[in-house]
Amino acid sequence: MRTASIPYNDDLLLRSGKNPDELEREFRFLLAVKLFELGRVTLGQGAEIACMSKLRFMDELGDLHVPVINLDADQVGDELRGL
Repeated sequence: MRTASIPYNDDLLLRSGKNPDELEREFRFLLAVKLFELGRVTLGQGAEIACMSKLRFMDELGDLHVPVINLDADQVGDELRGL
């Protein structure tokens, strides 16, 4: 697995009120959320990037009002017909 570094200065760390590990976890989480929103990663991949279980990642997405399931109108109709 590859890794990426995100440079940041001490001002950002101080303003965040977090320690370096907490801030870096937040970076990973926010990256995972955005990639998931853009459809670039699956829910499982996003959870892995964020170092969370799928269930926790889904819960955190809900807190941010990010839909976990994105269906278009036709897909919603298909799902409802299948009930």
